[in-house]
Parts: sequence; C-alpha cells; structure tokens
Amino acid sequence: MTEKEELRRQIDATDEELLALLNRRQSLAAAIGRIKNQEGSRTLDFRREEEVVAHLIHLNPGPLSHTALRNIFREIISAAREIQAPLGVAFLGPEATFSHLAALKKFGYASRFGPMATIQEVFGEVEKGKYHYGVVPIENSTEGVVNATLDLFAETPLKICGEIYLEVSHDLVSKSGQKLDIEVIYTHPQAHGQCRNWLATHLPEIPVLEVASTGVAAQKAAKNPNSAAIASAFAAPLYNLRVVEPRIEDHSGNVTHFFVIGPDAPGPTGRDKTAILFAVDNIPGALYKTLRPLAERGLNMTRIVSRPVKTEAWRYLFYVDLDGHQSEPEVREALSEIEQISAHFKLLGSFPKAPGVEKLS
Repeated sequence: MTEKEELRRQIDATDEELLALLNRRQSLAAAIGRIKNQEGSRTLDFRREEEVVAHLIHLNPGPLSHTALRNIFREIISAAREIQAPLGVAFLGPEATFSHLAALKKFGYASRFGPMATIQEVFGEVEKGKYHYGVVPIENSTEGVVNATLDLFAETPLKICGEIYLEVSHDLVSKSGQKLDIEVIYTHPQAHGQCRNWLATHLPEIPVLEVASTGVAAQKAAKNPNSAAIASAFAAPLYNLRVVEPRIEDHSGNVTHFFVIGPDAPGPTGRDKTAILFAVDNIPGALYKTLRPLAERGLNMTRIVSRPVKTEAWRYLFYVDLDGHQSEPEVREALSEIEQISAHFKLLGSFPKAPGVEKLS
C-alpha cells in the first residue's frame, strides 16, 4: 500500500467515525425537539446556536479554519433543526438574490425557504405565520439604507431576531456571455448604484432597466438573448447564464447588512445589539436630550437613521441601533428614559451580533 492509499484509508475510517457521531448528534437533537414540543417552545434558539459555535471556535486548535468550522456547523445545526421541526424562512426572491444567500448563510440549506416578490411581502408572510422568520436587507456599505425595510419596521409587530453581514459582489451575466450581444441590462436599484461607474465606463450606451431584485434581473436575462443582468455569481448557473464580466462593483469590500425578523426577540448572549425607533418634538435640543441617556451610561450607538413620518409632513422617525441587550440594567434604564422623553417610542428587539462578514464563497 502506497503512502497516499494509506492516508486515504485513514480518511475513510475517520469519515465513518464522523458519520456515527453525526447520527448520534441527530438523535440527541430529536430528543431535545420532543422536549421543546412538550414545553411549547420554538425550535430555533439563536442564543444556544451562537453559544455552540462560539464554544467550538474557542476550542478549535486548527488546521481547520474558524470560517470553515462555522460553515460546517451551520449545516449540522440546520439538519438538527430539520429533524426537530422544519423551519420556514421568507426572503426577497427569487432564488440567487443576495437576500437568499444571506438566508442560507444564517439558516443553512436544510431550512424551507420561500422567495417573495417584495420586502413588504416578506414582512406580511411572517406576520401571518406562514413562515417562522424573514430575511430583509437593511443597509449597504456604499448605497446606504434600504428605505422600504425601515418604513415597514414602523408598522410591523415583528421583532428583529438577528443580523447577517454579507459580502456583495456583482457579475454581469447573459445568455451568450458576449458583451456585443447586450442591448439592455436588468438590475436592482441598489446593484445599479453599486456598479454605476463601471457601467458608465464600459457600456455607456446600453440602457439599464431596474427591477425588483437581482434574481428577477437574472430571470429576465435568461429569457432575452440580447440582454444582460447584474446579479450574484450564484445566479449564472441557476439560470443557465454565462459571465460577461465578473466583479463589476465600483468598490471592493462592498457589504450588505440584513436583519432576521420574527415574532419573538432572543435572550441575551453577552454580545448583543438593541434596535429602537422614536420620534421627538420639534423643539431645540430634542434629539440631543433623547439620546443623552445612552451617552451618560457609556452605551455605544452603532447607527442612527431618520425617515419621514408618512402621515405628517416634516415629522421624522429616528432608527437607532446600540450595543447591549434590552434585559441589561443600563440598557433597560436608558430605554425607559428615552421612552419617557420621546413623542413616540418603539422597541424593535434585541439580537445577537453577527460574528463577522460572511463571504460569498
């Protein structure tokens, strides 16, 4: 037996051990699922899942990278959820949108995914209970906030349950893969903004038509041989398209931030954020006074965005993210003060911080 054959024999033996351990883990997960059903508790426990992965990363001596470990256990945990109870997740579709990819990164392939035509439909289907959770874009690092998502948080009873930061890279794709065949380009408005300089330089005469998502753009390009789409690299094989030009975004390091929405906010993990929205009276220093409880307690505000109130001209809602969980004494006290000062206040939820930026590969 050669050295290579011996190493392969050892790998086969290790795989058999892994298989036995994975099945043992699934049996334990099924037993926990039965207990959850008796208790009437939900299948998904964000805090527990984060604790499991964080513990394993802490113990990991290598050579397995932390990223690879996280990806592997995402699917192991996803399979464990499936054996307990299938988990339904709605996202802005169709398949191969960045919202779809973010949902896969968060929930794993064993979940049941539902593509929705609009962000409003994602909220609506989760509110009706047709899906357990939804994944919606909230902000892009180059194009800014997604206003449709922010506006819906003012109305929905849903909570923010989690977050995902996803690397975003755009390919120009078409049926033939040839630039000379392109007479029109389909794209989502955010993707258009992220690739505007490249398009102006390389295809300045080609009209650009904006559609509901990058997935819809890919679908349209698949039906029209004289068109192209700006979409993710995952869209090309799914819709039988070829890459005309890869990575056409104007800025490398482009990242989109997504929120997970659901009926309940998870408990504290020790690495959390809290999201709120509020309105202030139109008097001098009102915003300063409203935010002062955060500064006095040393609480870090990670985002503030304003949006106009739809029912009252020149009135604004402020959306704020801050470090900490609503159950922590200092956070709870600060939120109580803000609520008393504000003309309107809404707690959108506390949720675990994302561990980092998820890569597309």
